[in-house]
Amino acid sequence: MRKLFAVLMFLSSFCFAQNTDQNAVKETVERLFVGMKSADTTIIKSVFADAAILQTITKNNTVKTDKVQDFVDSISKLSKNDADERIKFEAVHIDGSLASVFTPYEFYFKGKFSHCGANSFQLVKQNNIWKIQYLIDTRRTNCNK
Repeated sequence: MRKLFAVLMFLSSFCFAQNTDQNAVKETVERLFVGMKSADTTIIKSVFADAAILQTITKNNTVKTDKVQDFVDSISKLSKNDADERIKFEAVHIDGSLASVFTPYEFYFKGKFSHCGANSFQLVKQNNIWKIQYLIDTRRTNCNK
C-alpha cells in the first residue's frame, strides 16, 4: 500500500509540475500580446531572452529576420489598443527547460482586421523564468473568417 501511495504521489507531483510549467509558458506568451495591446514596451522586453530571434515568413516564402529592439521600437510608436493580436493555444510542449508553443492568430490594427497566421514560439527557462528565445510567424490576408 505504501508503494502505491508513493507512486501516486510521485505521479501527481510530476503532473502538477508539468501543469505549472505549462501555465507559466502560456503566461509568458500572453504577456507579449498584453504588452502589444497596451503599447507597453517594458512588458514586451521582459518576455524575450537576451539573444532572442524574431522571424516572419513572407508572401514569397522567404524568411525575414527582425531585431527585438526594432519590434519594440515599432510598438512604442503605437497607442493603446492599436495592436491587438488574438491567439489560440493549439499546442504547448515542454521538455525540461525547453518549451514549444504553436498559436494561430488574428491581428487587428486600430480595431480593424488586418491579417491572420500562426506563431511558433521556442521558449527557454532561465533562472526559473520562461523567456521567448525564438518566434517565427506567418502572415496572410486570405483568412476564413
